[in-house]
Amino acid sequence: MSGPVPERARRPLRRQHRVEEDAAAAKHWPIRRWFALGAGAVVVIMVLAVVFGTIAVLRINDARDRLYDQVAPALTAGQDVNSALLDQETGVRGFTIVPTPDFLAPYENGMEAQNRAFAQLYALLGPPASPAFGSGDGTVRADVDELSRATQAWREQYAEPSIAAVRAGGAPVDPQRGRELFEDVRTASSGLVTDLGQVRAEAREQLDRAIRFLSVVGVVIAVIAVGFLVVASLAVRGAVLRPISRLAAQTRAVVAGNVGAQVVQAVGPREIVELGQDVEAMRAHIQREVDELQDANRRLDEQTTELERSNRDLEQFAYVASHDLQEPLRKVSSFCQLLQRRYGGQLDERADQYIGFAVDGAQRMQTLINDLLTFSRVGRTTAGFAAVPLTRAAQAAAGQLGAAREDVDGAVVVPDDLPTVHGDPGLLQQLLFNLIGNALKFRREGVPPVVRVEGGLNDGGDWEIAVRDNGIGIEPEFADKIFVIFQRLHGRDVYAGTGIGLALAKKIAEFHGGRIWVDTDPRPEPGAVVRFTLPVAAQTPAGRAAPAPSAEKEPAQ
Repeated sequence: MSGPVPERARRPLRRQHRVEEDAAAAKHWPIRRWFALGAGAVVVIMVLAVVFGTIAVLRINDARDRLYDQVAPALTAGQDVNSALLDQETGVRGFTIVPTPDFLAPYENGMEAQNRAFAQLYALLGPPASPAFGSGDGTVRADVDELSRATQAWREQYAEPSIAAVRAGGAPVDPQRGRELFEDVRTASSGLVTDLGQVRAEAREQLDRAIRFLSVVGVVIAVIAVGFLVVASLAVRGAVLRPISRLAAQTRAVVAGNVGAQVVQAVGPREIVELGQDVEAMRAHIQREVDELQDANRRLDEQTTELERSNRDLEQFAYVASHDLQEPLRKVSSFCQLLQRRYGGQLDERADQYIGFAVDGAQRMQTLINDLLTFSRVGRTTAGFAAVPLTRAAQAAAGQLGAAREDVDGAVVVPDDLPTVHGDPGLLQQLLFNLIGNALKFRREGVPPVVRVEGGLNDGGDWEIAVRDNGIGIEPEFADKIFVIFQRLHGRDVYAGTGIGLALAKKIAEFHGGRIWVDTDPRPEPGAVVRFTLPVAAQTPAGRAAPAPSAEKEPAQ
């Protein structure tokens, strides 16, 4: 079965693929360019709106100024001239009938009003070079001149001579002639008012056109703005939102577990395309990791199967060691002991020595096999976790070592305040048995051994148990070596044993989720301190967290 492609072989392919992706992404516009294009369009629309809006407002202002500041006052002035002329004609006619100054007052007042109105008209008309009334400027100016001429002719040929004749006591000028001259004045005045009315209508139409133009400009700008918003929204939806949605859907498919689904993002702005490439690179990396993990799981399954087979072989070996091997070993040991008892002293000294060697070897082999069986069973066979009062377990272990303690005149001090922990009762008692037995065995010559068991919570929140002695101690450089199986620091002729006791203690402590070590800082003088920890919430053999142990203490027996 072929394994995954090596990482070194994949790198050139990934680099080439990345170059191709970068070249493809370079063909797409970046978001900033799309933004610049949209901003430019907005600026153009705003400039056009300002320009055409300004033109429309200026046209309205011009039309309004012409209508209200020039044409309307001119029409009013023309009407004032007409009224003033009528007052003059009435005053002259009345004075010629009743020659009193009161009848002449309307004539004189009309003269003043006429002069003011003509002055206003000429001021509104302005110089001929700059027409104030547009296309009707020449007609109005001709009407004003004609009215001024007709008024002057009526006054010079009829009004003034008639007034002078009546004052002299004579008869006025021919009234028929006066009526003819004043009819010319009426005609000129009517023409002026009519033409001014037409100019006013044209100015009002110009104002209406300017207002309509402003309305059209506003509507066009609004339509353009709405159209731009619609186009911009469609462009954003098509160029940004839709590619993002597609990329999000592909990413969700990968997140849902379909790691093999390729993430392809070929449309949209450059940033989204590059984001799609990054997501695809991440997916490819995850795919490689998944492939490697699956391969590792496959190898792990194979190793687990091999380990299960090995465990079965070990269990078979343990069965053979506990039954088939021990039977001939017991037979050898029994017959060697029979030889020693029956023929001891009857053979030469060397034969007795050989028989002693055979008996001792058989007994040590039997002890070694038993210790190995005990070591192999830790973690495989257990009575189950339960509340274990360490005071009672330590006292039971000390009781098992009663004969060894009495032989060396030693003492084991077990306080009554050791905690109650959660664990395998037999294994924890075996742990304390090995540590206390080790402390009694490695004593100093001539000094009765004293072993103290202590316990409490440490800074990490675990139970910490210490077995302290006054023996020969342990050098710091050997602090880790003593927990290795079959490791011995002394010969069998000095200290008996198989070299499995502390290794078994280490395995039991780790099986309960703790650890064990020799306290060398500071190193006690004399003696040694072996410490081990047990979790407050210990782990059961199945790996499930056990309930927190009770803090109650077991009283000493």
